[in-house]
Amino acid sequence: MSEQGSRPPRTAAKTQKQPKPEKDSQKQERQPKRTRKAPTEMSLPPITPPGRQVFCSRTLNLRGIKAIGYDMDYTLVHYRADVWEGRAYAHAKQHLLSRGLPVESLQFDPELVTRGLVVDTDKGNILKANRFGYVKKAMHGTRPMDFEAQRAAYSREVISLSEKRWVFLNTLFSLSEGCLFAQLVDLFDAGRIACREGYPELFRLVREALDSTHMEGRLKAEIMAAPERFVVPDPEMPLALLDQKHAGKKLMLITNSEWAYTRAMMDAAFTPFLPEGTTWQSLFDVIIVSSRKPGFFLANAPLFEVVDAETSGGEGLLRPCGMGENIEPGRVYWGGSASLVEKEMGVSGEEVLFVGDHMWSDVHASKSALKWRTALILRELERDTAAISGFRASQEALDALMEKKDALEKRHTWLRLSIQRLRHRYGPPAASPKKALEAELETVREQIAALDEKISPLAQASGELGSALWGPLMRAGNDKSLLARQVETYADIYTSRVSNLLYATPFAYLRSENAGGMK
Repeated sequence: MSEQGSRPPRTAAKTQKQPKPEKDSQKQERQPKRTRKAPTEMSLPPITPPGRQVFCSRTLNLRGIKAIGYDMDYTLVHYRADVWEGRAYAHAKQHLLSRGLPVESLQFDPELVTRGLVVDTDKGNILKANRFGYVKKAMHGTRPMDFEAQRAAYSREVISLSEKRWVFLNTLFSLSEGCLFAQLVDLFDAGRIACREGYPELFRLVREALDSTHMEGRLKAEIMAAPERFVVPDPEMPLALLDQKHAGKKLMLITNSEWAYTRAMMDAAFTPFLPEGTTWQSLFDVIIVSSRKPGFFLANAPLFEVVDAETSGGEGLLRPCGMGENIEPGRVYWGGSASLVEKEMGVSGEEVLFVGDHMWSDVHASKSALKWRTALILRELERDTAAISGFRASQEALDALMEKKDALEKRHTWLRLSIQRLRHRYGPPAASPKKALEAELETVREQIAALDEKISPLAQASGELGSALWGPLMRAGNDKSLLARQVETYADIYTSRVSNLLYATPFAYLRSENAGGMK
């Protein structure tokens, strides 16, 4: 069957003819010289670079948005995921070694898993499901499951993310977790790891190792010491936020990262590209660190000001904010809650747009609890769009072959039915004798088989676009993926990076595909 995922999403606004896509993988993104450059002249309107459209699930009038909140990690600051997750993996592996697990020979494989997959902690499998929760691809440990094994395991299963058994890989921070779990499954199956509770215990070991890695602080200290190794620069990012600020939007930075790390990453990502005399802090009306999302959106919590935020070499001191004390631009706060921010900013509900990369902590929680408008950042869209563009001629050939096959299959079904009616002597008279129908039926079967030989390699290539193991992010087989379903349900808009809003402008009226009865 054709892998319909080879087609790009259709919800982006139509643009002018695009130039040839540039390669844009995480491994190929390079650190520019850290010098300030004068902005170059723009055509009006500028051509949106390939893969950087803003896709719309639910119509959004940006002119009606009064405040825009931003997550930091993988949102305002994009990392080289293979490098960042490689170091997280290394620290977690060291933790497992200290517990006596035989993991010394394991190596991080950034291609083994992708965002949007589901871990089956009961069976030790990693899965890609369609929008209805049916499994379309499966891997046990690091080994892909063949069709028969997959059908035996999941023909009667429907994934429900509300069940503890299933773990959804929400973000690029999940790459190290998924990779390490799959590799431990291999070791467990080989009898090299003893776990009384089996695969669920293995997953807990991986989660504990990674949680320990983040809590101990050594990983972030390593990143803060050499941010240029990890941070992917985006010179257009500050301009996008400056456009929004000067268009009257109130901007908020709301991150779960602590202050010292936030300051280092934002300095690395923003400072080289800001106008002289401008700091990244001056872009925001509210800066909140250690926000504890999703709890930040779901419950009330006390707010503290980070004292000596600029002069302290570490986290600074925390001063409790009193009742009625206003949040002031330029100051850094710790904790708090979204309801408090709404009150202080004088905004609520659909007047606020929140932008983040985590399906649950950023998008689902803010929409469900507060009815904020939401935007999801999916950097992989650029990779998939480039792959789909390069496959366009092959996709057209595949579509033509599938159209022929559909016509032949329809003819095949009616030939069978006509022969059946003749055999059992019922129904209207047949157009041809039984032998003639049987001969044509055999001919049609041969034609379908010949088409299948041509279709098979093209369909396989289509299913490997973006990721050789898992295919395009938003597709599963010939259907939308479970991730795509989550995106359509909870993200009003989605795009590959925040700076894509530069091309939409703060005044855009973004229309969903179905608006006005459109297909």
